[in-house]
Amino acid sequence: MFLLQLKYELWKLFGKKRTYIGFGMFLLAQNAILIICHFPNIQRKITRLLETNGFTASGYLSVLTMSTIMITAMAFTLLPLYSALVGGDLVAKEVEDGTLRMILCRPISRFRLLLLKWIAGGIFSFLLVLSLGTFGIVFSLPWFPWGGLFTMPPALPFGLLDATRGFECYIICHICMFPKALTILTLAFMFSCFNMKPAAATVLALSLLFIITIMQDLPFFQDYHNWFFTYHMNIWREAFNEKIPWWKMAESMFWLVGYNVTFFVIGFTAFQMRDIKS
Repeated sequence: MFLLQLKYELWKLFGKKRTYIGFGMFLLAQNAILIICHFPNIQRKITRLLETNGFTASGYLSVLTMSTIMITAMAFTLLPLYSALVGGDLVAKEVEDGTLRMILCRPISRFRLLLLKWIAGGIFSFLLVLSLGTFGIVFSLPWFPWGGLFTMPPALPFGLLDATRGFECYIICHICMFPKALTILTLAFMFSCFNMKPAAATVLALSLLFIITIMQDLPFFQDYHNWFFTYHMNIWREAFNEKIPWWKMAESMFWLVGYNVTFFVIGFTAFQMRDIKS
């Protein structure tokens, strides 16, 4: 019965048109970036940057380099937006449409209902991150050759990796990016459990995300990075280091697990106290 109910939750989630907005915008944005990066001026700037640091650009204006440039831009902008959009819809939209009251008339606990919705949201987050990485590779192939990976500050550490190592880092990056999307979705899901509209839940989640990001970037809070979940969400960037700090990344993953559990418990407590069926 659990799998059957999860199937229906997924059917409802992926039956909404707004669920596919993120996938569509990834497609459009990545192709726009690829067109711009194909201009000679942009390629000359990347070549000059490499040659200034004593490297040759041959073999590094590649699929992996362009894909990494695209996913870095999307990970800080569109990925949080569409994760929060779906997370804010999961519960609040059902209340707004009046379908949640009918669901709760059935013999199912509120905890099980929220858990099913959260798992469905987790599957969406996984597919969103998977599409981000896959689109980057697929759309770059017709424009650029396969080759080494070049990463540059300020978003990523400066580095040159061969094609095999670069592809491995690219995959590890997306594995670590999934908890980021899930955490943002869970944050919006928490607000969605309160008595508010879906748009309000999304806006609140994004507002809190931006506020904490601003605080994290202030020099006064440099010693308190570990307390900001935004710091741990962006640990995927460490995957492009020459020597990957596995313990640091594992520590951040545990922090994100704790944040997800906390957000879910707060949301469940608020939802449990609501009088929806009257």
